[in-house]
Amino acid sequence: MRKVAVTTTVVCAAAACAVAVLVVRHRMRSSGRWSRVAAVIKELEDRAATPIGKLRQVADAMTVEMHAGLASEGGSKLKMLISYVDNLPTGDEAGLFYALDLGGTNFRVLRVQLGGKEKRVVKQEFEEVSIPPHLMVGGSDELFDFIASALAKFVASEGDDFHLPVDRQRELGFTFSFPVRQTSIASGTLIKWTKGFNIDSTVGEDVVAELTRAMERQGLDMRVSALVNDTIGTLAGGRYYDRDVVAAVILGTGTNAAYVERANAIPKWHGLLPKSGEMVINMEWGNFRSSHLPITDYDRALDVESLNPGEQIFEKLISGMYLGEILRRVLLKLATETALFGDAVPPKLETPFILRTPAMSVMHHDNSPDLREVGTKLKELLGIPNTSLKTRKVVVQICDIIAKRGARLAAAGIVGILKKIGRDAPPKDDSKLPRTAIAMDGGLYEHYTIFSDCLQSTLKEMLGPEASTAIVIKLANDGSGIGASLLAASHSQHLVFEES
Repeated sequence: MRKVAVTTTVVCAAAACAVAVLVVRHRMRSSGRWSRVAAVIKELEDRAATPIGKLRQVADAMTVEMHAGLASEGGSKLKMLISYVDNLPTGDEAGLFYALDLGGTNFRVLRVQLGGKEKRVVKQEFEEVSIPPHLMVGGSDELFDFIASALAKFVASEGDDFHLPVDRQRELGFTFSFPVRQTSIASGTLIKWTKGFNIDSTVGEDVVAELTRAMERQGLDMRVSALVNDTIGTLAGGRYYDRDVVAAVILGTGTNAAYVERANAIPKWHGLLPKSGEMVINMEWGNFRSSHLPITDYDRALDVESLNPGEQIFEKLISGMYLGEILRRVLLKLATETALFGDAVPPKLETPFILRTPAMSVMHHDNSPDLREVGTKLKELLGIPNTSLKTRKVVVQICDIIAKRGARLAAAGIVGILKKIGRDAPPKDDSKLPRTAIAMDGGLYEHYTIFSDCLQSTLKEMLGPEASTAIVIKLANDGSGIGASLLAASHSQHLVFEES
């Protein structure tokens, strides 16, 4: 009896010892895994770092590239396109004006009744129309006939609140957010289609002429007064409500900037100087690149595998199209090299662009004690169940690194514009720096609060307390739509202003 007891004791002791060894091994393996995770994050942090000195170099490089792009065509990665917009809205415009906003699979038609300085926008209405997929790859006439037909129906629904003087032709601002070589305020040839459109017969054609012919086929008497892109529309909308607006920045799925330049500071401009002495420049700043940009291996791989390798480098670091994808690539490395999500790599994590920036934003803004939203998104989008709090904290930390790098670089780009127009520091004669407003549009800036807060605080950090108090960022939500109608007014053949 005693012998059996002794044997049992020995067996139990051996089992306990084995369990203890397994626990120690597990802890060692776990400890090793977390140290590898920490090493990957540390490397990302170092490579994506945006200390103030680097940001100043980026801002200076932006200013240099702006000068080069204004000097000659092809002189810079920044196209610095002359928009032919030399009259921004003043607030005095009066009358009925239309806008057409074509920038993707939907287009919008809009009308506004302007009542001059006192009444401003008396009334506005708009409709959104989906473009059938077959028209995006069909013929040019078919697409523009569809658009003109929708526009004609919208005009036919014009109510008594909208007033067009007798014998006056309706005028339209056309926001066309595809690459165009502009030849005047109301003409421009299509360079190439993007965003799923592929209609060869339109490439090289004047898109205003295409739309005008389609309107004529519909029996619609309407003149296109202004052809603009969404960034210039945002600038016009911003200027209408705030005379101090000098630039516009789009931070959404894509990114771009436009600003008001002195016409005599554009060496590549060979026409007569406009009476206003000003010209709006469409920077196409998404294509900015510099050796000072903090580019990681994840960014390089994303660029190589993209549809436009070597192009739009700035956009790939700061815009909503790419932030979530950068996060996915970092998480994939952690899953592969450190088993962050278990021994097997989650299959969905290998799918490019499965993690969109809105989902990244939700995880980044999760303030719950157990980071419940992070766990939910990882499970719903990537099929990763039962993540630990420690794992979720890692995900939030990576969101923070990627989003704040983007926001700080966007701020540096804005400082580059301010430097170019002499609004980045108080004048040398000790006079006060004039108030400077920047119209901002885009879902990334509007909805990703940590991103927008970081951008604003970085501007203050870069400009210093005195200059930063003169700089105001104004959210111009959907400024491009109304901006196009305002540009139709400010470039109207009738130039209708309120009687003074």
